[in-house]
Amino acid sequence: MIERVTETAEQTESAGAELARGLEPGDVVLVAGELGSGKTTLVRGACRELGVRGPVTSPTFTLGHVLPGDAFEVAHLDLYRLGSLADEDPGVLDDYLTHERVGFVEWPEVAEPADLPVAARVRLQHLGGDRRRITIE
Repeated sequence: MIERVTETAEQTESAGAELARGLEPGDVVLVAGELGSGKTTLVRGACRELGVRGPVTSPTFTLGHVLPGDAFEVAHLDLYRLGSLADEDPGVLDDYLTHERVGFVEWPEVAEPADLPVAARVRLQHLGGDRRRITIE
């Protein structure tokens, strides 16, 4: 387990970049934390490290985004609006989480991927201001 406290959004992005250096296609990173804890900021840093050049924004009002990276695509999902997968198509995550992409799942409490390895479980905790505690398992 790794624990780190960041003081700025840039440091949170840097933590995401460090995490991304060890990822390969098919890996999934579960990113948990309360609203405003920096989940998308951490994912943005990881995406930049993986070569995503365009905007990395929260897919809160859609299920996810598939972003082109240098060597492979990156899927960024936000399950917050679902609350549960009980009323969804059982394969709803399959369009995003594949063996050819790295996937980041915000609000993984809703659902975890069944067929892909979870490379890391990240929890962000808001400590006030721009301070965040990031725990990576």
